[in-house]
Amino acid sequence: MYTSRRSFLKKTAFAAAAATVMSGDLFAAARKGGRIMGLQLYSVRDDMKKDPSGTLKQLADMGYKYVEHASYVNRKMYGMAPADFKKLLDGLGLTMRSGHTAMAPKHWDSAKNDFTDEWKFTVDDAAICGQKFVISPWLDKSWYKDMDTLKHSMDIFNKSGELCKKQGMKFGYHNHNFEFSTQIDGKQLYDLILEYTDPKLVAQQMDIGNMYGAGGRALDILKAHPGRFELMHVKDEIKATKGEMAEPYESTVLGKGVIGTKEIVELAKKSGGTTDFIIEQESYQSITPIESAKQDFAVMKEWGF
Repeated sequence: MYTSRRSFLKKTAFAAAAATVMSGDLFAAARKGGRIMGLQLYSVRDDMKKDPSGTLKQLADMGYKYVEHASYVNRKMYGMAPADFKKLLDGLGLTMRSGHTAMAPKHWDSAKNDFTDEWKFTVDDAAICGQKFVISPWLDKSWYKDMDTLKHSMDIFNKSGELCKKQGMKFGYHNHNFEFSTQIDGKQLYDLILEYTDPKLVAQQMDIGNMYGAGGRALDILKAHPGRFELMHVKDEIKATKGEMAEPYESTVLGKGVIGTKEIVELAKKSGGTTDFIIEQESYQSITPIESAKQDFAVMKEWGF
């Protein structure tokens, strides 16, 4: 049965995370306006669970140079200590600039007005992996129950940005769909997240597929907020092919869906401020996840990456 990443994150939102210290070469690439094309490893989640080393080697052999993790639990990435995982990546010529771990209420100690050790370890381990971004791909519902709560939560986001900055990294947020179907005091939640996070401290990773079923349109958002999206999850969407799906759309190979992915990517290059274009495909129709990753890579190369 197909399990969307939205459902996956709801179940694992309290795991702990990954992030980012850039090498000199990568900083140079960013300064020169270089575009990074990589793969979110959730795209090959079952393969990574069974054989992380073999799966990463297949991706490297395809031509991938960058990956983004989606597994950090008990201070391990795909069952490995961060230093060991980085060693594996290094040996395959892969770099992990970003990773996903949901920041949860348990990561903030209100009495101490500080992060818990668990979140501090998350940032530490991200630095060990040599990443640039620590991305939270979820916002607990208790953190946006009203405007005052949301503002306080975004202040915590900014503080996380300050924490990451101490280690040469940047905190980030990745959207799903609820940010576009939720309003607080008549304002869309996603607009409020953009309004109350400091772009110097909090990067935005726009997922152009997640938003589509909830009415979010990436082109409109890029035009309304130029320069705000340092990272992008590059997806394409079709109407869901499985009757049990609660969501109306599912992802597919780039260029085969309905959202106009190429046009979105081109605008993000020109005015989105986007440097990191991360492929993510969560459903595969009649082909395997590995084959999907291969086809997506080929499409992105055709698009100039």
